[in-house]
Amino acid sequence: MKTKLTLQLNKQVIDKAKNYARNHKTSVSKMVESYLELVTKHKSLAIEISPLVENLSGVITIKEY
Repeated sequence: MKTKLTLQLNKQVIDKAKNYARNHKTSVSKMVESYLELVTKHKSLAIEISPLVENLSGVITIKEY
């Protein structure tokens, strides 16, 4: 089911988005929908990193062959 959403954005951003959409044969609505789908999908998959793991990050180096 499609539902209408009203957004207030900077005119320059809207103009750039319309130009991008036209050049990529899509619509601004589809771009926004795809973006919102992407960010809400990844947000639900977010994993909290403990302070210990953060401190250990970068300690080990792996040689490239």
